[in-house]
Amino acid sequence: MAEPPGPVLVVIPTYEERENLGRVVARLNAAVPTADILVVDDASPDGTGELAEEMAAEDPRVRVLHREGKNGLGAAYLAGFRHALSGEHQVVVEMDADGSHAPEDLPALLAALDDGPGADVVLGSRYVPGGQVVNWPVHRQWLSRGANLYARFALGVPIRDITAGYRVYRRQVLEELDLDSVISQGYCFQIDLAWRALQAGFRVREVPITFTEREIGSSKMDASVMGEAFVNVARWGLEHRTSWLRPRARV
Repeated sequence: MAEPPGPVLVVIPTYEERENLGRVVARLNAAVPTADILVVDDASPDGTGELAEEMAAEDPRVRVLHREGKNGLGAAYLAGFRHALSGEHQVVVEMDADGSHAPEDLPALLAALDDGPGADVVLGSRYVPGGQVVNWPVHRQWLSRGANLYARFALGVPIRDITAGYRVYRRQVLEELDLDSVISQGYCFQIDLAWRALQAGFRVREVPITFTEREIGSSKMDASVMGEAFVNVARWGLEHRTSWLRPRARV
């Protein structure tokens, strides 16, 4: 694998992931030994934050950011991004703590930043050739595929897995996007960031991954997250398609 363009920070949000976190971090350290890890814990009542602190005390690559409560996945990632931008990291990775995102796939995602034409954002995609989903019930698969088809149609983008939560950003992308204006949560957050990157002219590339349903714990997704995505994607798509109708200022 080609070396990534600068120090890498993997942001892992957690809420009640004590049983999963240790295994994910161990696999990540084996897959990309040079990467730093930031655990963003939302005051998990099961002691995930305390476990992360123990791991950080033993491994200088691991850092912990504690938040006061469960305030949403999007807000957790934004806190992690701001931490990354306050330091020297040039590449920032989103990764789930539940094992659904295989750390062993990360080298390929990092390599895609510079392979061929290169990319500014790399999405770990379930729905491009070579990608797959393991152990998901049929209704979850249809929900996910339907959400991606809806977003592709509404926004007019070629991305096949725009809801993907396993992704890599160059530092420049996060510096130039207006992160303070992002309020989306759940997989709407993922659509939002990819859409903003495309609108800003950044190169977005998909790389196939194997997504495996978590074995321990339960999904944090609920109906409110799905409703948010449905409404916001429709609004963004409408605004984009009607932008040419707006009066333009005279020069």
